[in-house]
Order: sequence, then structure tokens, then C-alpha cells
Amino acid sequence: MKNMTQLPQKGDSLRILMIGDVVGRAGRDVLTRRLPEIKRNALVDFVVVNAENATGGSGLSSDSYNVLRRAGVDCVTLGDHALRQKSIFSILNSADTRVIRPANLPPEAPGKGYVILETESTFERPAVKIAVISLLGRVFMTNQFADNPLIAADKIVERLHDVKIRILDFHAEATSETQIMGRYLDGRVSAVLGTHTHVQTADEKILPGGSAFLCDVGMTGSFDSIIGRKIDCVVDSFRTGCPKTFEVAEKNLGINGVFVDVDPATGKACAVSRLNFMEDEQ
Repeated sequence: MKNMTQLPQKGDSLRILMIGDVVGRAGRDVLTRRLPEIKRNALVDFVVVNAENATGGSGLSSDSYNVLRRAGVDCVTLGDHALRQKSIFSILNSADTRVIRPANLPPEAPGKGYVILETESTFERPAVKIAVISLLGRVFMTNQFADNPLIAADKIVERLHDVKIRILDFHAEATSETQIMGRYLDGRVSAVLGTHTHVQTADEKILPGGSAFLCDVGMTGSFDSIIGRKIDCVVDSFRTGCPKTFEVAEKNLGINGVFVDVDPATGKACAVSRLNFMEDEQ
């Protein structure tokens, strides 16, 4: 499995897998087929998936959410399309939800911006608490309702003093804004992981304060595409200036993600490694 051989020895650390934007049925299908073997082969303890494009390429429905959960996803994050599918509202508002929308949306919006969950208890290790946070960038983004993500991050981190492991999905367009967030939260969270552009970057690192960082985790779906959409309709729209429906592509499926190993005692990242799994290459 591509990139698996590059994973470091796990030791006593906790291994978290963050998977990039799932696009449409194609993304859901490849994820449900392949996630169990990826988890097993990579010894993954906890899986976070950004699924804000998982239903028809825009938003997440309750049915799609349930598909991801059955596939072995522990927590689902959203982004600028978080509230496109009304069927997810009841799950967002449920007390035991495992799906979160950006925390810097208005407080009146359905759902919440972070969640505290636990890993499964095993013979080797008792359950460990993990906080997953979702925030929305503002540079080049069209959501005028989002508050300053740095200030929102401060407020959330202050509430998590008893949770060592903290994972942030920062859904942002500009790599510079994601870098700002990484440096701003370095040492206060376990990882700052970018989503939204659907293009995996190659800048994974552990910052000086111990936070893992990657500007964009990438995409899950068709890679014979333009960020998961059929090539012809996207090119034609840009050539003519005429609006078109950007249909979800279905060929050459793959999964982008990132593994982050975290010391449960300190919440500091020990290792970070990208996942670039192409189904047709297996």
C-alpha cells in the first residue's frame, strides 16, 4: 500500500489518521472499500474524515454520514458547505454527535465546532480522550458569517485544559492562512491539518512547539478530475464563462490523508506522514 512502508515504528504513541475532503459517491465508495485495510495495516487508533463534499459534491447528508461511520470513521469534520444538507442538522445537534461544523460560524448555527471523543479501550491501552476541532479560514473564502478563526481557536483551546490530544481541521483556501494558524497554535494543539483545496501539499512537519502540520491533507475521490469534478464541464465553464453543474468524477479513485503519531502523555506529535493511496495501483 503506497506510503505505508514509510510509516515510523508506532511504539507507545497514538496513531491518528486524518483523511482529506471526500467528494461525492466516488469518494464515499473508495473510502468504505479501503479504510478497513488501511486502518489495520497502519495500526490506526482513530480516524477523522473531512466530508463536507460527500453528498453530491456539496454538503453531507445523514445517510452519507451513516455510511462513513459504518466504514470505521470516528469523527467527521465539515467546512464551508457544512449546512448545505438539512438532513444532517439533527445529527449535528444530537448530544452524542461525531460530526462537527466550523466553530467560527455563528453560535446559532446547527451543531458545534469541537467534540471530545475517546479511542477504544484495549488490553494494551485504556481509552484516551481526543478533542477534534473544526475552523473555517477567511482569506479568499466566500462565507461572510465566519468570525476570526484565531480568536475562536483561543476560546476553544482554553476549554480543553484536561484533554491532551487536540486535532484541528482548518478548512482554508490560502496556504499562508493555514501556516499562520499552525504557528499560532504550535505547542497548544497536537496537529493543525488543512483541508478545502483538495490538493495534497508536501510540507508535512512537526513545528518547534510539538504540533504536527500539513497545509492541505488532500482529497478522496476521483483523481482523473479537477479537484474531484469531471474535467470537461469545469474547463468548458472556465472557457466560456457560463455557469455549469460540476459533476462528480468517478475514475481513478484514491485516498489522500495524513498519519499523526501523538504521545498520549503530553499531546505532542512524534511523527507525521502523508498517505497517498491510489486504488488502481494496488
